[in-house]
Amino acid sequence: MALTSPRRSALSDQVIAQLRNQITSGEWPVGSRIPTEPELVEQLGVARNTVREAVRALAHNGLLDIRQGSGTYVVATSELAGVMHRRFADANPRHIAELRSTLESSAARLAAERRTERDLKQLDTLLARREEAWATGDAEQFVAADTTFHLAVVAASHNEVLSELYADLGDLLRDWLRDDVGRELRPENHMDHSRMVEAIRAGDGDAAAAEAASYPFMCLRSPAGAGD
Repeated sequence: MALTSPRRSALSDQVIAQLRNQITSGEWPVGSRIPTEPELVEQLGVARNTVREAVRALAHNGLLDIRQGSGTYVVATSELAGVMHRRFADANPRHIAELRSTLESSAARLAAERRTERDLKQLDTLLARREEAWATGDAEQFVAADTTFHLAVVAASHNEVLSELYADLGDLLRDWLRDDVGRELRPENHMDHSRMVEAIRAGDGDAAAAEAASYPFMCLRSPAGAGD
């Protein structure tokens, strides 16, 4: 077994852990540019090579994207999300819609069976926030609100594996939704999600699943983009 320098390795691991925490905590959100290398050196109090090694490690794992001449950007919130982002970024849109339909309809069905009063209050709040975001006409604000709403539906399924898988897909789903919506929110493309929430509230799994299953394909049929 080859000998290594424990001190250097431990320091590098610590820096990687700190940078990863900035990403997973949301301090550095997906799409944001992280501080420059000199800034990180100053903030962390470590050598430039240690910072460079940590950034490259996170880029290799798919959390960061190093763009020459522009900076380093956050592209995913976990290693699995990074792998999925690279693997499926250019996937067939219909296959994407089929995946979303399968996951979201299953989650909505389970949510109708398992939702708590707290879940319902959260869904009501996020549904209202989604409508408010649509009313602003700000596409990026709507994408964030809609993604958060769908994550809450999945969370209401109380299936930890499904929730974690969907969360890891979240960054990629947000990119797909951004493409669906486009730069302009058009009234004819608005989708009412209140029927799904009411079906979940009523404990009607079939209706909740049917509503959730249809949304991704509505987006797919709209050439101008749709508010899913």
